[in-house]
Amino acid sequence: MANCSYASTFLLFFLFSFLHVEAILDPADFLALQSIRKALEDMPGSHFFSSWDFTADPCNFAGVYCDSDRVIALNLGDPRAGSPGLTGRLDPALGKLSALAEFTVVPGRIYGPLPESLSGLKNLRFFGVNRNFISGEISTKLGELRSLRTIDLSYNQLTGRIPPTVGSLPELTNLILCHNRLSGSLPRFESHTLTRLDLKHNSLSGSLPPNSLPPSLQYLSLAWNKLTGPIDHLLGRLDQLNYLDLSLNQFTGPIPDRIFSFPLTNLQLERNQFSGPVQPVHQVSIPTVDLSYNRLSGQISPMLASVQYLYLNNNRFTGRVPASFVERLLDASIQILYLQHNYLTGIEISPTAVIPERSSLCLQYNCMVPPVETPCPLRAGNQKTRPTTQCNQLKT
Repeated sequence: MANCSYASTFLLFFLFSFLHVEAILDPADFLALQSIRKALEDMPGSHFFSSWDFTADPCNFAGVYCDSDRVIALNLGDPRAGSPGLTGRLDPALGKLSALAEFTVVPGRIYGPLPESLSGLKNLRFFGVNRNFISGEISTKLGELRSLRTIDLSYNQLTGRIPPTVGSLPELTNLILCHNRLSGSLPRFESHTLTRLDLKHNSLSGSLPPNSLPPSLQYLSLAWNKLTGPIDHLLGRLDQLNYLDLSLNQFTGPIPDRIFSFPLTNLQLERNQFSGPVQPVHQVSIPTVDLSYNRLSGQISPMLASVQYLYLNNNRFTGRVPASFVERLLDASIQILYLQHNYLTGIEISPTAVIPERSSLCLQYNCMVPPVETPCPLRAGNQKTRPTTQCNQLKT
Protein backbone atom coordinates (compact mmCIF):
# COMPACT_ATOMS: atom_id res chain seq x y z
CA MET A 1 0.00 0.00 0.00
CA ALA A 2 2.83 2.31 0.93
CA ASN A 3 4.51 1.53 -2.37
CA CYS A 4 1.27 2.38 -4.21
CA SER A 5 1.01 5.72 -2.37
CA TYR A 6 4.65 6.53 -3.23
CA ALA A 7 4.05 5.66 -6.89
CA SER A 8 0.95 7.86 -7.00
CA THR A 9 2.84 10.76 -5.43
CA PHE A 10 5.70 10.36 -7.95
CA LEU A 11 3.21 10.26 -10.84
CA LEU A 12 1.47 13.41 -9.62
CA PHE A 13 4.87 15.14 -9.25
CA PHE A 14 5.83 14.07 -12.80
CA LEU A 15 2.54 15.33 -14.25
CA PHE A 16 2.87 18.61 -12.37
CA SER A 17 6.42 19.07 -13.65
CA PHE A 18 5.34 18.29 -17.22
CA LEU A 19 2.44 20.72 -17.03
CA HIS A 20 4.74 23.31 -15.50
CA VAL A 21 7.16 22.98 -18.43
CA GLU A 22 4.32 23.36 -20.92
CA ALA A 23 3.17 26.49 -19.10
CA ILE A 24 6.58 28.19 -19.08
CA LEU A 25 5.56 30.50 -21.93
CA ASP A 26 2.49 32.70 -21.73
CA PRO A 27 -0.29 31.00 -23.78
CA ALA A 28 -0.86 34.10 -25.92
CA ASP A 29 2.82 34.18 -26.87
CA PHE A 30 2.82 30.43 -27.52
CA LEU A 31 -0.11 30.68 -29.94
CA ALA A 32 1.39 33.77 -31.59
CA LEU A 33 4.66 31.96 -32.31
CA GLN A 34 2.71 29.10 -33.85
CA SER A 35 0.89 31.48 -36.21
CA ILE A 36 4.12 33.30 -37.10
CA ARG A 37 5.75 29.97 -37.92
CA LYS A 38 2.86 28.83 -40.15
CA ALA A 39 3.14 32.02 -42.25
CA LEU A 40 6.87 31.63 -42.94
CA GLU A 41 9.20 29.06 -44.49
CA ASP A 42 12.92 28.57 -44.78
CA MET A 43 14.32 29.43 -48.19
CA PRO A 44 16.40 26.64 -49.81
CA GLY A 45 19.59 26.29 -47.82
CA SER A 46 18.13 27.78 -44.63
CA HIS A 47 17.52 25.60 -41.56
CA PHE A 48 16.40 28.33 -39.18
CA PHE A 49 13.08 26.72 -38.23
CA SER A 50 14.58 23.26 -37.56
CA SER A 51 14.61 24.02 -33.82
CA TRP A 52 11.00 25.22 -33.73
CA ASP A 53 9.44 22.08 -32.26
CA PHE A 54 6.35 23.12 -30.33
CA THR A 55 6.46 20.02 -28.13
CA ALA A 56 9.47 21.69 -26.47
CA ASP A 57 9.96 25.02 -24.71
CA PRO A 58 9.68 27.83 -27.34
CA CYS A 59 12.09 29.93 -25.29
CA ASN A 60 14.80 27.59 -26.57
CA PHE A 61 13.89 28.14 -30.24
CA ALA A 62 16.43 29.84 -32.49
CA GLY A 63 15.83 33.58 -32.49
CA VAL A 64 13.40 33.54 -29.53
CA TYR A 65 14.44 35.27 -26.31
CA CYS A 66 12.29 35.24 -23.21
CA ASP A 67 12.13 36.99 -19.86
CA SER A 68 10.15 34.89 -17.42
CA ASP A 69 7.09 33.72 -19.38
CA ARG A 70 7.10 36.36 -22.13
CA VAL A 71 8.90 36.73 -25.47
CA ILE A 72 10.92 39.94 -25.38
CA ALA A 73 12.97 39.54 -28.58
CA LEU A 74 12.29 37.78 -31.87
CA ASN A 75 15.04 37.58 -34.49
CA LEU A 76 13.76 35.60 -37.47
CA GLY A 77 16.33 33.96 -39.74
CA ASP A 78 19.99 33.03 -39.60
CA PRO A 79 21.93 36.29 -39.11
CA ARG A 80 25.18 35.00 -40.62
CA ALA A 81 26.19 37.02 -43.67
CA GLY A 82 25.19 35.38 -46.91
CA SER A 83 22.84 32.88 -45.26
CA PRO A 84 19.53 32.26 -47.06
CA GLY A 85 16.58 34.01 -45.49
CA LEU A 86 12.91 33.27 -45.06
CA THR A 87 9.92 33.56 -47.35
CA GLY A 88 6.24 34.19 -46.63
CA ARG A 89 4.32 36.90 -44.81
CA LEU A 90 4.42 38.51 -41.41
CA ASP A 91 1.39 37.15 -39.58
CA PRO A 92 -0.89 39.58 -37.68
CA ALA A 93 -0.37 37.40 -34.61
CA LEU A 94 2.96 39.18 -34.26
CA GLY A 95 1.03 41.95 -32.50
CA LYS A 96 0.07 39.51 -29.72
CA LEU A 97 3.66 39.40 -28.44
CA SER A 98 2.89 42.39 -26.25
CA ALA A 99 6.17 42.24 -24.27
CA LEU A 100 8.30 42.30 -27.44
CA ALA A 101 11.10 44.88 -27.29
CA GLU A 102 13.09 43.78 -30.37
CA PHE A 103 11.93 42.36 -33.69
CA THR A 104 14.19 41.70 -36.67
CA VAL A 105 14.04 39.66 -39.87
CA VAL A 106 17.16 38.78 -41.86
CA PRO A 107 17.29 39.62 -45.60
CA GLY A 108 15.12 37.24 -47.57
CA ARG A 109 11.83 37.12 -49.46
CA ILE A 110 9.26 38.25 -46.90
CA TYR A 111 6.47 39.92 -48.89
CA GLY A 112 3.16 41.64 -48.29
CA PRO A 113 2.33 44.56 -46.00
CA LEU A 114 3.38 45.20 -42.43
CA PRO A 115 0.56 43.96 -40.15
CA GLU A 116 -1.59 46.71 -38.63
CA SER A 117 -1.47 44.69 -35.41
CA LEU A 118 2.11 45.90 -34.83
CA SER A 119 0.49 48.82 -33.01
CA GLY A 120 -0.02 46.42 -30.09
CA LEU A 121 3.73 46.17 -29.44
CA LYS A 122 3.90 49.06 -26.97
CA ASN A 123 7.30 47.97 -25.62
CA LEU A 124 9.00 47.68 -29.02
CA ARG A 125 12.29 49.56 -29.18
CA PHE A 126 14.06 47.98 -32.19
CA PHE A 127 12.20 47.16 -35.42
CA GLY A 128 14.23 45.91 -38.37
CA VAL A 129 12.87 44.22 -41.49
CA ASN A 130 15.30 45.29 -44.20
CA ARG A 131 16.21 43.82 -47.60
CA ASN A 132 12.98 41.92 -48.13
CA PHE A 133 9.91 42.58 -50.31
CA ILE A 134 7.65 44.36 -47.83
CA SER A 135 5.07 46.43 -49.73
CA GLY A 136 2.20 48.77 -49.01
CA GLU A 137 2.26 51.89 -46.87
CA ILE A 138 3.79 52.57 -43.47
CA SER A 139 0.86 52.61 -41.08
CA THR A 140 0.21 55.75 -39.06
CA LYS A 141 -0.25 53.38 -36.11
CA LEU A 142 3.51 52.80 -36.06
CA GLY A 143 3.64 56.19 -34.36
CA GLU A 144 1.74 54.70 -31.42
CA LEU A 145 4.85 52.74 -30.43
CA ARG A 146 6.30 55.51 -28.31
CA SER A 147 9.28 53.45 -27.15
CA LEU A 148 10.66 52.91 -30.67
CA ARG A 149 14.29 53.92 -31.05
CA THR A 150 15.35 52.21 -34.28
CA ILE A 151 13.27 51.57 -37.41
CA ASP A 152 15.03 49.90 -40.33
CA LEU A 153 12.73 49.07 -43.25
CA SER A 154 15.34 49.77 -45.94
CA TYR A 155 15.56 47.96 -49.28
CA ASN A 156 11.89 47.02 -49.53
CA GLN A 157 8.99 48.12 -51.75
CA LEU A 158 7.17 50.48 -49.41
CA THR A 159 5.02 53.20 -50.97
CA GLY A 160 3.10 56.25 -49.79
CA ARG A 161 4.16 58.90 -47.31
CA ILE A 162 6.24 58.79 -44.16
CA PRO A 163 3.50 59.31 -41.55
CA PRO A 164 3.80 62.43 -39.38
CA THR A 165 3.23 60.12 -36.41
CA VAL A 166 6.60 58.49 -37.11
CA GLY A 167 8.22 61.92 -37.07
CA SER A 168 6.71 62.57 -33.64
CA LEU A 169 8.20 59.46 -31.97
CA PRO A 170 9.91 60.96 -28.90
CA GLU A 171 12.80 58.50 -28.50
CA LEU A 172 13.60 57.77 -32.16
CA THR A 173 17.36 57.46 -32.70
CA ASN A 174 17.70 55.75 -36.10
CA LEU A 175 15.26 55.91 -39.01
CA ILE A 176 16.43 53.97 -42.08
CA LEU A 177 13.94 53.86 -44.95
CA CYS A 178 16.32 54.08 -47.91
CA HIS A 179 15.75 52.21 -51.19
CA ASN A 180 11.96 52.12 -51.15
CA ARG A 181 9.28 53.89 -53.19
CA LEU A 182 8.17 56.45 -50.64
CA SER A 183 6.72 59.75 -51.85
CA GLY A 184 5.34 63.00 -50.51
CA SER A 185 7.00 65.46 -48.18
CA LEU A 186 9.09 64.74 -45.12
CA PRO A 187 7.37 65.02 -41.75
CA ARG A 188 8.88 67.15 -39.05
CA PHE A 189 11.12 65.05 -36.80
CA GLU A 190 10.71 65.98 -33.17
CA SER A 191 13.01 63.52 -31.40
CA HIS A 192 15.94 65.20 -29.66
CA THR A 193 17.88 61.93 -29.86
CA LEU A 194 17.63 61.33 -33.63
CA THR A 195 21.18 60.75 -34.87
CA ARG A 196 20.73 58.80 -38.14
CA LEU A 197 18.23 59.60 -40.88
CA ASP A 198 18.67 57.67 -44.13
CA LEU A 199 15.95 58.23 -46.74
CA LYS A 200 17.98 58.00 -49.95
CA HIS A 201 16.64 56.39 -53.14
CA ASN A 202 12.95 57.23 -52.78
CA SER A 203 10.63 59.71 -54.51
CA LEU A 204 10.27 62.22 -51.69
CA SER A 205 9.36 65.77 -52.72
CA GLY A 206 8.71 69.20 -51.31
CA SER A 207 10.90 71.59 -49.35
CA LEU A 208 12.50 71.27 -45.91
CA PRO A 209 11.49 73.97 -43.39
CA PRO A 210 14.32 75.25 -41.14
CA ASN A 211 13.01 73.37 -38.08
CA SER A 212 12.11 70.10 -39.80
CA LEU A 213 15.23 68.21 -38.63
CA PRO A 214 16.75 68.15 -35.12
CA PRO A 215 20.31 69.40 -34.43
CA SER A 216 21.13 66.01 -32.87
CA LEU A 217 21.58 64.48 -36.37
CA GLN A 218 25.00 62.99 -37.10
CA TYR A 219 24.19 61.08 -40.31
CA LEU A 220 21.84 62.51 -42.92
CA SER A 221 21.25 61.06 -46.39
CA LEU A 222 18.42 62.33 -48.58
CA ALA A 223 20.11 61.55 -51.91
CA TRP A 224 18.21 60.41 -55.01
CA ASN A 225 14.90 62.10 -54.24
CA LYS A 226 12.96 65.05 -55.67
CA LEU A 227 13.39 67.51 -52.82
CA THR A 228 13.40 71.23 -53.61
CA GLY A 229 13.96 74.67 -52.16
CA PRO A 230 16.73 76.36 -50.18
CA ILE A 231 18.18 74.60 -47.16
CA ASP A 232 20.82 77.04 -45.92
CA HIS A 233 18.89 77.89 -42.74
CA LEU A 234 18.25 74.21 -42.03
CA LEU A 235 21.84 73.07 -42.61
CA GLY A 236 23.24 75.87 -40.49
CA ARG A 237 21.62 74.26 -37.42
CA LEU A 238 22.93 70.72 -37.96
CA ASP A 239 26.41 71.25 -36.54
CA GLN A 240 26.77 67.68 -35.21
CA LEU A 241 26.76 66.13 -38.69
CA ASN A 242 29.62 63.81 -39.61
CA TYR A 243 28.05 62.56 -42.87
CA LEU A 244 25.84 64.52 -45.27
CA ASP A 245 24.56 63.40 -48.66
CA LEU A 246 21.92 65.54 -50.38
CA SER A 247 22.97 64.65 -53.92
CA LEU A 248 20.61 64.18 -56.87
CA ASN A 249 17.81 66.43 -55.70
CA GLN A 250 16.63 69.87 -56.81
CA PHE A 251 17.81 71.99 -53.88
CA THR A 252 18.43 75.67 -54.61
CA GLY A 253 20.02 78.68 -53.00
CA PRO A 254 23.42 79.10 -51.35
CA ILE A 255 25.52 76.57 -49.48
CA PRO A 256 26.02 77.94 -45.95
CA ASP A 257 29.65 78.71 -45.13
CA ARG A 258 29.26 77.19 -41.65
CA ILE A 259 28.82 73.71 -43.04
CA PHE A 260 32.50 73.51 -44.01
CA SER A 261 33.49 73.71 -40.33
CA PHE A 262 31.24 70.83 -39.25
CA PRO A 263 32.95 67.54 -38.17
CA LEU A 264 32.11 65.94 -41.53
CA THR A 265 33.97 63.07 -43.14
CA ASN A 266 31.89 63.26 -46.31
CA LEU A 267 30.00 66.18 -47.87
CA GLN A 268 28.04 65.30 -51.01
CA LEU A 269 25.86 68.04 -52.51
CA GLU A 270 26.34 67.17 -56.18
CA ARG A 271 23.67 67.32 -58.89
CA ASN A 272 21.42 69.95 -57.39
CA GLN A 273 20.80 73.59 -58.26
CA PHE A 274 22.85 75.27 -55.54
CA SER A 275 24.09 78.71 -56.57
CA GLY A 276 26.30 81.55 -55.41
CA PRO A 277 29.89 81.56 -54.15
CA VAL A 278 31.53 78.97 -51.90
CA GLN A 279 33.50 80.76 -49.19
CA PRO A 280 34.61 78.66 -46.22
CA VAL A 281 35.90 80.78 -43.35
CA HIS A 282 38.65 78.35 -42.34
CA GLN A 283 40.73 75.62 -43.96
CA VAL A 284 38.39 72.76 -44.77
CA SER A 285 39.32 69.45 -43.10
CA ILE A 286 36.56 67.36 -44.70
CA PRO A 287 38.26 64.51 -46.64
CA THR A 288 35.64 64.31 -49.42
CA VAL A 289 33.71 67.29 -50.80
CA ASP A 290 31.55 66.90 -53.91
CA LEU A 291 29.85 70.08 -55.15
CA SER A 292 29.77 69.08 -58.82
CA TYR A 293 26.88 69.67 -61.23
CA ASN A 294 25.44 72.75 -59.57
CA ARG A 295 25.31 76.46 -60.42
CA LEU A 296 28.03 77.64 -58.06
CA SER A 297 29.99 80.71 -59.11
CA GLY A 298 32.77 83.07 -58.13
CA GLN A 299 36.40 82.22 -57.55
CA ILE A 300 37.56 78.95 -56.02
CA SER A 301 38.45 79.49 -52.38
CA PRO A 302 42.01 78.54 -51.34
CA MET A 303 40.42 77.20 -48.12
CA LEU A 304 39.36 74.13 -50.15
CA ALA A 305 42.96 73.18 -50.98
CA SER A 306 43.13 70.95 -47.89
CA VAL A 307 40.37 68.64 -49.17
CA GLN A 308 41.67 65.24 -50.29
CA TYR A 309 38.92 64.39 -52.80
CA LEU A 310 37.46 67.55 -54.31
CA TYR A 311 34.84 67.68 -57.05
CA LEU A 312 34.00 71.18 -58.29
CA ASN A 313 33.34 70.26 -61.92
CA ASN A 314 30.29 71.35 -63.92
CA ASN A 315 29.68 74.65 -62.19
CA ARG A 316 30.29 78.31 -63.07
CA PHE A 317 33.51 78.99 -61.18
CA THR A 318 35.72 81.74 -62.65
CA GLY A 319 39.21 83.14 -62.20
CA ARG A 320 42.47 81.31 -61.65
CA VAL A 321 43.01 78.16 -59.63
CA PRO A 322 44.80 79.11 -56.38
CA ALA A 323 48.48 78.17 -56.24
CA SER A 324 47.93 76.20 -53.03
CA PHE A 325 45.95 73.64 -55.03
CA VAL A 326 48.92 72.98 -57.30
CA GLU A 327 51.29 72.54 -54.36
CA ARG A 328 49.05 70.01 -52.63
CA LEU A 329 48.35 68.19 -55.89
CA LEU A 330 52.03 67.74 -56.68
CA ASP A 331 52.82 66.38 -53.21
CA ALA A 332 49.84 63.97 -53.50
CA SER A 333 47.91 65.56 -50.64
CA ILE A 334 45.05 66.01 -53.09
CA GLN A 335 44.00 62.69 -54.56
CA ILE A 336 41.25 63.98 -56.85
CA LEU A 337 40.87 67.53 -58.18
CA TYR A 338 38.09 67.78 -60.76
CA LEU A 339 37.66 71.30 -62.14
CA GLN A 340 36.36 70.55 -65.63
CA HIS A 341 33.35 72.30 -67.17
CA ASN A 342 33.74 75.65 -65.46
CA TYR A 343 34.91 79.09 -66.63
CA LEU A 344 38.38 79.05 -65.08
CA THR A 345 40.99 81.20 -66.80
CA GLY A 346 44.29 79.77 -65.57
CA ILE A 347 46.36 77.59 -63.29
CA GLU A 348 50.01 78.03 -62.28
CA ILE A 349 51.44 74.64 -63.14
CA SER A 350 54.43 73.81 -65.31
CA PRO A 351 53.73 71.85 -68.52
CA THR A 352 56.51 69.49 -67.42
CA ALA A 353 55.07 68.96 -63.96
CA VAL A 354 54.64 65.32 -62.99
CA ILE A 355 51.27 64.54 -61.42
CA PRO A 356 51.68 61.73 -58.86
CA GLU A 357 50.20 58.43 -60.06
CA ARG A 358 47.70 58.28 -57.23
CA SER A 359 46.37 61.76 -57.95
CA SER A 360 43.89 62.85 -60.62
CA LEU A 361 43.51 66.30 -62.17
CA CYS A 362 40.96 67.32 -64.79
CA LEU A 363 40.89 70.85 -66.24
CA GLN A 364 39.26 70.52 -69.63
CA TYR A 365 36.41 72.66 -70.98
CA ASN A 366 37.34 75.85 -69.17
CA CYS A 367 38.29 79.29 -70.52
CA MET A 368 41.92 78.24 -70.93
CA VAL A 369 44.03 75.68 -72.69
CA PRO A 370 44.97 73.05 -70.09
CA PRO A 371 48.73 73.44 -69.53
CA VAL A 372 49.14 69.73 -68.72
CA GLU A 373 47.68 66.64 -70.34
CA THR A 374 45.90 64.55 -67.73
CA PRO A 375 43.34 61.76 -68.05
CA CYS A 376 39.77 62.87 -67.36
CA PRO A 377 36.57 60.91 -66.77
CA LEU A 378 34.90 59.78 -70.01
CA ARG A 379 31.79 61.81 -69.20
CA ALA A 380 33.90 64.99 -69.34
CA GLY A 381 33.88 64.72 -73.15
CA ASN A 382 36.65 65.39 -75.64
CA GLN A 383 36.62 69.20 -75.89
CA LYS A 384 39.69 70.72 -74.24
CA THR A 385 38.59 74.35 -74.12
CA ARG A 386 35.24 76.07 -73.74
CA PRO A 387 34.15 78.16 -76.79
CA THR A 388 35.33 81.78 -76.58
CA THR A 389 31.79 83.07 -77.08
CA GLN A 390 30.69 81.39 -73.85
CA CYS A 391 33.62 82.84 -71.92
CA ASN A 392 32.91 86.33 -73.27
CA GLN A 393 29.21 86.05 -72.38
CA LEU A 394 30.12 85.29 -68.78
CA LYS A 395 32.28 88.43 -68.58
CA THR A 396 29.41 90.59 -69.77
